[in-house]
Amino acid sequence: MLTTVADLMTPDPLAVSKTNTLNDAHNLMREKNIRHIPVIDDDGMLVGMLTQKIMIAKVMGIIATYGTNALERKEKQQQVAEVMATDFASVQPQQSLQEVVRFFVDNRHGCMPVTDDNGKLLGILTSSDFVRLAAALLS
Repeated sequence: MLTTVADLMTPDPLAVSKTNTLNDAHNLMREKNIRHIPVIDDDGMLVGMLTQKIMIAKVMGIIATYGTNALERKEKQQQVAEVMATDFASVQPQQSLQEVVRFFVDNRHGCMPVTDDNGKLLGILTSSDFVRLAAALLS
């Protein structure tokens, strides 16, 4: 039976460095069909989150200001660290799924990064993980 975050999380998730460009992150999101990307420093410590919502707002702002033709060039000029969210919740692998699912429901989060006690990125837990769990339990 799945009872902890570690049981359900995706370990070693795709992540970007805080020095990667928006273009790098945009391409990763598009190619891998993901909506949330943890942002890490050189030591693998979680320093931010880049979400589809943030990316869409940034892309729309660039297009509105500079036009579609400038999108790729402008994305390559901006680092992820300049736009990533730094105010976010994270969870630890030993936390119970019961505790964490309540936070997802109450706060409408699409994902939560999973870290160790020191803040090193270990995994990611998404609302899709809970949907898959519900589907399995209903089968």
